[in-house]
Amino acid sequence: MKELSSLDFRGKRVLLRCDLNVPLKGEGSDRVITDDGRIRASLPTINALLEGGASLVIAAHLGRPKGERKPELSLAPIAKRLGELLGKEVAFATDTIGSSADSAVASLKSGGIVLLENVRYEAAETSKDGSEREAMAKKLASYADVYVGDGFGAVHRKHASVYEAALSLPHAAGKLIAAEVDVLRRLTESPERPYGVVLGGAKVSDKIGVITNLLDKVNMLAIGGGMLFTFLAAQGKEIGTSLVEADSIPLVKDLLSRAENLGVKVLLPTDIVVAPAFANESPSVVSADSIPSNQMGLDIGPESARAFAAAIKECKTVFWNGPMGVFEFSHFAAGTKVVAQALTEVSGLSVVGGGDSAAAVRALGFNDSQFGYISTGGGASLEYLEGKELPGLTALR
Repeated sequence: MKELSSLDFRGKRVLLRCDLNVPLKGEGSDRVITDDGRIRASLPTINALLEGGASLVIAAHLGRPKGERKPELSLAPIAKRLGELLGKEVAFATDTIGSSADSAVASLKSGGIVLLENVRYEAAETSKDGSEREAMAKKLASYADVYVGDGFGAVHRKHASVYEAALSLPHAAGKLIAAEVDVLRRLTESPERPYGVVLGGAKVSDKIGVITNLLDKVNMLAIGGGMLFTFLAAQGKEIGTSLVEADSIPLVKDLLSRAENLGVKVLLPTDIVVAPAFANESPSVVSADSIPSNQMGLDIGPESARAFAAAIKECKTVFWNGPMGVFEFSHFAAGTKVVAQALTEVSGLSVVGGGDSAAAVRALGFNDSQFGYISTGGGASLEYLEGKELPGLTALR
């Protein structure tokens, strides 16, 4: 990929694609950002461009409005927070490629910043019709002299502001994307061993590709979250009313057999924290071999958490994606917290794979600096580790 140093930005307008897709709570003008990690992750590139003499037109998305203007998905609160972090005004255009954007860009002074409204308010952004995406990209490109891609969380999408806009202008990758790719290369090309992967989250189907592609590269694979119950079911165990993907059971059986043949250590929980319903109440710990028929598993048990932590701390490289349980419920957050703590004690490279995992470690009181790296893009990270080509990276070559 082309790096920032390959382009001269002085006196130029830069179309900067960021990932500012942060969680919000509340309604209307009372909405507040609950985790500004992705905004902070964009600051190194923004500051580098400003120091290089550029003015910025920032394009970003929030949620999935599917081509509709949804007030709860406006980037207005993000513009305010970005201005606070930078210590300077960030002008906000109330549309993406309309009259407000035209006016804001026309008024942009040297060293200034304009944040365009949610690019996904435009149906063309995510259209499957390439000509529609190209038309939108052409308009976005008219706002700038060069393009910088730094929204790693969107590089696995062939969207107008991610792919076609990059091809429409001289382009380079921002500091965040460069850092993300460097870490992912270390995970796939030359990891220091022992190498462990810890996977959680709700669906095993979301992680099958990663497991398949990494299985012959890792020494240890630990499985938690809702997906673990498909693994238990594949072993013929009773899982009560726990989440299960029956269609994935044959695939899981094949993966377990392949892991055994490769000598990969697969850790599955030996105890489970269960409850009679999906609610933050009535927790109890049972054996993973005999979950009662009227109970659902909502976290790995304390014995399992200790075993996972011990295995993690033996590794020199660890990639973690997906909580171990329903960490949003206090009764079912312990497994995730124990795993997160173990990652902070890894003597080599520990990588938190974005998405819910990144949100979990911050919600549970950890700081980003306690980990080797926290990715901003869960889906993008997983697709990279699956070996897929990511359109947003292809466009930055």
